[in-house]
Amino acid sequence: MQPDGGGFSREELSEIAAVLARHPQVFALADEIYEYINFVGEHCSLAQFVEVAERVITVNGFSKGYAMTGWRLGYLAARADIAAACEKFQSQITSGTNSIAQRAGVAALQGGRSSADAMVTAYRRRRDLVLEIARTIPGLQMPTPSGAFYVFPDVSAFLGRTAPNRQVLATATDLALYLLADAHVAAVAGDAFGAPRCMRFSTAAADDKLVEAFRRIKISLAKLT
Repeated sequence: MQPDGGGFSREELSEIAAVLARHPQVFALADEIYEYINFVGEHCSLAQFVEVAERVITVNGFSKGYAMTGWRLGYLAARADIAAACEKFQSQITSGTNSIAQRAGVAALQGGRSSADAMVTAYRRRRDLVLEIARTIPGLQMPTPSGAFYVFPDVSAFLGRTAPNRQVLATATDLALYLLADAHVAAVAGDAFGAPRCMRFSTAAADDKLVEAFRRIKISLAKLT
């Protein structure tokens, strides 16, 4: 799963693995933090392909799938020598994970997935709710995310337009700051994710807050000329 809510299918990962297999000097770093927040099927890992498994470094954690964002507890799975090298490096830049977070991680793993699965169901409902509203906003191109808890619309139609204060909104960052000031809704420009004509909105809020947020967004975008 990607930060924009998109995901790789098994077929796509197989193609990536085939390319990786042809270049034995290349390692792959797979961030699989959204493993459990998946709306379209079973999670697929790049490390499942035997021909490249020893060169895949899988990074994961408890923040998303177990709603433990504040605990800052994660882990890495890799070939033994790579894991040992990462441990040496990590020990020099941070202290050890605190014991309370470690116990919380044990409880998460031993407690089953029922509460986490209920959370994913709520995320899917909120995604659908936001898509229904957002697709009534003219010019907002809204793909359907296959996981995570974000929507990642293309806002190209609004770039270059002028705000009521006569500021030209040349970039997605300009648009995000405009929405923050005018609609009091926070968003992140897509530049950080390699998509400068997009924006990311979180859907990890209560239903009524999401409805209100996109009502305000719709009003604010309609003010642009």
